[in-house]
Amino acid sequence: MPKNNNLQRCYMLVLLCLVSISVTSQIEIKNKIVDFASFAPLKSASVYVKNTTIGTITNTDGRFLLSIPKRYANDTLVISSIGYKSFKSLVSSFDSTMDIFLEEDIASLDEILLIAETRPKTGNDIVLRAIEELPQTLPDSAYIQKGFLRHKERNSSEYKWLVESAITLYDSSYDAGSKNTLRLNVDQTRKSYDLRDVDSLFAYTSYLKTRTKNKTLRKKNLRRDTISTASLVEAIRWNDQRVNGLDKLFRGKINIVRNANATSALFGEDILARHEFRLDTVLVENEKKLYKIEILKGVDFVGLNTPDIYNEGFQAKGWIYIDWDSWAIKKVMYELVASSENQVKRSKSLFGTLLNHKLVMTYMEYQGKMYPKYIYYETPKLVNAGDRSSDQLDKDGNATQDKADFYYNTVQEIVFTEIIRDPELIKLERSKTWTEDIFSPQPYRPEFWENYNVLLESKEEEKLIKDLTIRAGLFKQ
Repeated sequence: MPKNNNLQRCYMLVLLCLVSISVTSQIEIKNKIVDFASFAPLKSASVYVKNTTIGTITNTDGRFLLSIPKRYANDTLVISSIGYKSFKSLVSSFDSTMDIFLEEDIASLDEILLIAETRPKTGNDIVLRAIEELPQTLPDSAYIQKGFLRHKERNSSEYKWLVESAITLYDSSYDAGSKNTLRLNVDQTRKSYDLRDVDSLFAYTSYLKTRTKNKTLRKKNLRRDTISTASLVEAIRWNDQRVNGLDKLFRGKINIVRNANATSALFGEDILARHEFRLDTVLVENEKKLYKIEILKGVDFVGLNTPDIYNEGFQAKGWIYIDWDSWAIKKVMYELVASSENQVKRSKSLFGTLLNHKLVMTYMEYQGKMYPKYIYYETPKLVNAGDRSSDQLDKDGNATQDKADFYYNTVQEIVFTEIIRDPELIKLERSKTWTEDIFSPQPYRPEFWENYNVLLESKEEEKLIKDLTIRAGLFKQ
């Protein structure tokens, strides 16, 4: 074997040993973050070790749990949230017994704009500048991120499905585009419970129509006793992938900042045709000023161009936060609301709501570049894809189907807790077999999860998940 190959292998073994040693020696910290004035829990507050990539965010109850290698015991822990003064403490001195209160911190917009004569003054111009700066503010070289994914689906009263996985994201750079260069892997799965019904033929009919290109196929043409449960499960997984697959979340239009350079991107060349941006105020986070800009409806409708799903005819609303100095996009809160006549009818009929897509994306700065930190994506998904009977009434005028089980509200949350930029470690990770299918079962390995940073469940989630794990049936792992 060539000498160079032996040296490379030795180098990689040393790196892996160092990683394994750091994993087995951890400091665990936890607490609750609260608004000083209202005593309300602060959701999605950032918790991280300064000048590192180690961190997490708070859940809807304002709580967090973070495992930190002991070698960072004398480093600074930072807790921050947009619009609040940050909290800082040595990792070794952190007190987990008392809630942490953050005070509001808002800059004066009028004073800032008065002295900023050469800067853009309108929301539209500020956002355009931020989009123009993306090649400078987003990563320009290859990196890998480790993260935690929680995928959950529920009707109005209970969880129907839950998957929790450790994932790896590889991205070569912003300029390269994501379609052919961004890769995803599901490393491990710690929970996979499914209570969904597999007896309906609607999803199977839609699945066959897509596979066979037979647009005339109808449910009445099929007999349940001739179709295996495994085939129905395959149809359900097909519907899962086309709505909530990681491919759609990362390479599709909904990844609006990362994919702003893609063809017909939502934040692409014609961004002002579909959006209007209004400067609201200037906030502060970690002593840095941030523009807070409202996203409003533009002239044209917004669409996602999803194959075989009518995902058009929306208007956008939400907020975008942009760094005053670097023009980096720090946070996006983005919603798509049914607006066209056809989409309003569809949304009311199928889901009983006009809100079809809700996205929250936050970014963390590391070595001068912005990396994804947290993703929250929520959308309704038809349980029986292809069924349009939700508004039908029986002879007594009663609904023929309970809308609570007609569609499920699906949520995907991802928190990234580690960034890898070492070329040799990236090469090692990429040499493994990758799969981005979060829906296929995997064996549970408890030792993997001992020190892996995850997103804490809220009190409500704990209760619903406990109930789900007791009753899970068909897909239980």
